Amino acid sequence: MEENHVSIGMRAPDFTAQTTFGPIKMSDYAGKWVIFFSHPGDFTPVCTTEFVAFSQAHPQFEQLGASLLGLSIDSNPSHLDWVNTIRELTGITVPFPVVADRSGDVARLYGMIAPNASATETVRNVFFIDPNQIIRAILIYPLTNGRSIPEILRLLKALQTTDEYSVVTPANWTPGQPVLVPPATTYEELIKRETDPAALGLQCLDWFWCYKKIE
Repeated sequence: MEENHVSIGMRAPDFTAQTTFGPIKMSDYAGKWVIFFSHPGDFTPVCTTEFVAFSQAHPQFEQLGASLLGLSIDSNPSHLDWVNTIRELTGITVPFPVVADRSGDVARLYGMIAPNASATETVRNVFFIDPNQIIRAILIYPLTNGRSIPEILRLLKALQTTDEYSVVTPANWTPGQPVLVPPATTYEELIKRETDPAALGLQCLDWFWCYKKIE
């Protein structure tokens, strides 16, 4: 099977697969945010630390209405043994399903394999899928380096803030900080921003560069 190419703005490809929680479909998650992430393999040190970190942050994802869904090109028995070993070693129960993808079909469907890095393992992909099943963001980390869970949470909050308030977020934005509004699209709007931005609830450095506080 050829490697598929997925990109931001596409509908998340649907699939049916066995997981540590039983059979699931991606379409089962319609109406919720999904953080769908791949890892290179069970019983590997970096992946184990990531699963511990994702598990510890699981309540934060739930508060944001987001479900976690993991995947690797391993069998379901291997996944079950691994998550049980994590529980035995750390006392942490992995609270989200892990997709068994021994054939690699789902990994190829989502373009999770980088052939120049490994033809047999997925790299560390993270797909942010919104309640309409649209892929909104994609992060890709190499085999050698673990993901930042706080960054994944930050980006999820940024996407949700954009949707709720029709705004955009600046570099290094974190929740509670001012956001940006899109540039003016008419000359009348430009003049209003230049002459009296406060009346619009804005703080502007120029007509195209305006901040706004949100509660």
